[in-house]
Amino acid sequence: MPDSPTVLVLLCAAGLLAGWVDAVVGGGGLIQLPALLLGLPDASPAQLLATNKLGSICGTSVSALTYHRRVRPDLRTALPMAAAAFLGAVGGAFVGLHIPKSAFNPIILVLLIVVGAYTLLKPDLGSVTELRHSGTRHTSYAVLVGVTIGAYDGALGPGTGSFLVFALVGWLGYAFLQASAKAKIANFATNLGALTVFVPQGQVLWATGLAVGAANLVGGYLGARTAVRLGSRFVRGVFVVVVSAFVIRIGGSVLGVWA
Repeated sequence: MPDSPTVLVLLCAAGLLAGWVDAVVGGGGLIQLPALLLGLPDASPAQLLATNKLGSICGTSVSALTYHRRVRPDLRTALPMAAAAFLGAVGGAFVGLHIPKSAFNPIILVLLIVVGAYTLLKPDLGSVTELRHSGTRHTSYAVLVGVTIGAYDGALGPGTGSFLVFALVGWLGYAFLQASAKAKIANFATNLGALTVFVPQGQVLWATGLAVGAANLVGGYLGARTAVRLGSRFVRGVFVVVVSAFVIRIGGSVLGVWA
């Protein structure tokens, strides 16, 4: 647990915001994980990753259910992608136990810049669903997206939801709302996959993780309902804002502007 109730309250506030952002466009880990890093300075990297996963799975579970009930995503694509994401996250979690987190910031920064620029240069991207592939090829590409991003999520994770949404919109041709619905199902699977590695090794800080997770759950529920009500145009706008904020934050860290 944190040293003071104030720190715990701030961590829960970060979890609430992370859950909302994650439900709308993904990337809540870029809010929640740094907050845990600041609030739990004595925790090991593996403990921070594991506790972040526990907090995140609470939000992704409720947002995935909310999207499923209100958007009705095609499970013929979502479930194979989620299964592949689960396996990728299991493998990635084993890797994440040994790779320093600092090595990932430059990679995340480049990916976010590419994602943000591509979205801005294509104003109609994700406004409607126009699938670019069909049948077995469509499912195979979805599985490839799942296992690749799942492995990244297991190893580190921040930005996973945004990368899933972008891959589903930019490569497979979904509208932002449909992409967010499928991304939440896959993101739940990646969190679960990582926890199957972290929990047996005793890396989860349960009290803190459950407190942050409760806040993340509320944020995830509110975020999913907001996205469903306001539609793909709103989701796209939030996506651009969130990705831009992440670029500034991570870019500043890489360049040494702030710690």
